[in-house]
Amino acid sequence: MAKDHTKFIVRAGLIAAIYVVLTIMLGEKSFGPIQVRISEALVLLPLIDTAAVPGVAIGCFLANLFGGYGIIDIVFGSLVTLIAAYLTSKMPNKILGIIPPVLLNTFIVSIWVSKINSWPYGLTALTIGLGEFFSVAGLGTGLLILVDKIKHYR
Repeated sequence: MAKDHTKFIVRAGLIAAIYVVLTIMLGEKSFGPIQVRISEALVLLPLIDTAAVPGVAIGCFLANLFGGYGIIDIVFGSLVTLIAAYLTSKMPNKILGIIPPVLLNTFIVSIWVSKINSWPYGLTALTIGLGEFFSVAGLGTGLLILVDKIKHYR
């Protein structure tokens, strides 16, 4: 039992670390009203590993410490990612798994990002939503296909 718990923590930590590195590596492209956070591809991993739920949430929290949007993004952005990852873990397939992170980031994160940047909410929601859709639907689906292939060859 302890061995399984340890493996869970290690997987969650690895996912968090990858999320942080991918987010920070792209710098300003990961934050703001026009953003493509490629680390959001990882939010589909809860479909195949529950350790990804805390992993992406902790990764988002740590990455947002460097984002410049302050406590609101650190707390609420991370909470949005946690909720999206949890809801994704309950989805029956990849297509439906895309919905929670895209909708939650589009409509919730855009609230404070639009206010901080003095952008219209609708425009901010559109640009964040498009970036999130690209990351989750495009890159995240590709990631899941790659993980499936790796599992197949093991």
